[in-house]
Amino acid sequence: MARKPGNSAVPVESAALREGTRDQEGASAAPDPRRWWGLVVILAAQLLVVLDGTIVNIALPSVQDDLGMSDTSRPWVITAYTLPFGGLLLLGGRIADAFGRRRVFAIGILGFGLASLLGGAAPDPGTLFVARALQGAFAAALAPAALALINTLFTEPGERGRAFGVYGAVSGGGAAVGLLAGGLLTEYLDWRWCLYVNAPVALLALLGCRLLPCDRRTDRTVRLDLPGTLLGCGGLVAIVYAFAEAERGWGDPLVVGLLGLGVLMLVAFALVERRVPDPLLPPRVVAHRVRGGSFLVVGLPQIGLFGLFLFLTYYLQGILGYSPVLTGVAFLPLGLGIAVGSSLIAARLLPRTRPRTLIVGALLAAATGMALLTRLEADTPQVYPTHLLPAQILIGLGIGCMMMPAMHTATAEVAPHEAGAAAAVVNSAQQVGGALGVALLNTVSTGATAAYLREHGDSPAATVDGTVHGYTVAIGFAVGVLLLTALLAWVLIDSRSEKAG
Repeated sequence: MARKPGNSAVPVESAALREGTRDQEGASAAPDPRRWWGLVVILAAQLLVVLDGTIVNIALPSVQDDLGMSDTSRPWVITAYTLPFGGLLLLGGRIADAFGRRRVFAIGILGFGLASLLGGAAPDPGTLFVARALQGAFAAALAPAALALINTLFTEPGERGRAFGVYGAVSGGGAAVGLLAGGLLTEYLDWRWCLYVNAPVALLALLGCRLLPCDRRTDRTVRLDLPGTLLGCGGLVAIVYAFAEAERGWGDPLVVGLLGLGVLMLVAFALVERRVPDPLLPPRVVAHRVRGGSFLVVGLPQIGLFGLFLFLTYYLQGILGYSPVLTGVAFLPLGLGIAVGSSLIAARLLPRTRPRTLIVGALLAAATGMALLTRLEADTPQVYPTHLLPAQILIGLGIGCMMMPAMHTATAEVAPHEAGAAAAVVNSAQQVGGALGVALLNTVSTGATAAYLREHGDSPAATVDGTVHGYTVAIGFAVGVLLLTALLAWVLIDSRSEKAG
């Protein structure tokens, strides 16, 4: 057991447990009167983190032209952000637990804002890649601290459900908002404003940090799990990098090597965490059946959701000829559906039903919406009102109603000193699921298109039809992932567990 420095023989973990108990007792006796304003600050920061995963997507052609970027380096505008974000989340969660969530939140939001300014002013691709990597690194500290702070601010079940509902809406709908914002800023201002826009929001969130609960921790000397950090973060970086490079082909030596290295490092990480006194990720956080099932439920649907963003963007701009702004507007029903499903429907239903029932029903609704998109064709008449609009509404409501209770159960009943670790796993599940979705579904789509062209020839009309065919096959794969997730939720999230409210 790790001990405090000096002559004290009190275990660090026991001190943290006692501190967490005091925090909980204080929260139960007198809820923070500023907690809802504090939630606004947390949501602003979380929106930046999620939004920046997609806000530059539509701007990529402008970025490439302005900075003289090659086709092969263009994807690194996205990868440079997702790689450190996904890889460093576990470390960020542990640092938040060890050194105080408000402190880490403030450092994360400050660093994110400064990195955004650097990226907006970038004179060359290298500077932009560095800025995006810094954004991802600071986001990896910011996101777990933000989610853990909600646990600290809201302890009453009803309020906790509403807070998680709004948080889930932002987490799920932020990517769609990013596409809209990226289209508007690129078309009417400049692609650089896709990064500059973060700075004023980050400044307001930084000023609002005083509304967040104070860090009561007095022990500043905490032993970080160095072997676990190297293995856990290294394994996640290797896997996210492999997904980012998957367009080379799943049999490419680099992709196979990275996947193998990542899996081996994560296996070693799991073994190490069972033996160290102060683990980066306490095994009990993920070993709990309901909590582990909730992590899967948070992560797996991201495969379909992020793949959907990719294919619909291509379909709207490449097949239907939409402008960047119109493409962003076309995604609004999806974002609104997620917001309504999470903050209104799920927040009201969760206190009255069991999480498993709500999660499974929501996943089935999302799968139904996805299935509707498998019927898309290049010349589908009235395609937006007959296919795209109802599908987005169903998918948005389903994902929103699923995310809120899944996040709720994933972080429920976690010891206060381990809230950051649990929050990091939630965010890691989303990041890895999203990276896997883009890479895996893109591979499925490319393979299906190639098979179609071999059978029908490569005329211009056949190429368009084959491209859409590839999209629909990949979306069908996403339907299967959603159905599998519903089955796992039914099995792992025990209906006999207590109601959330």
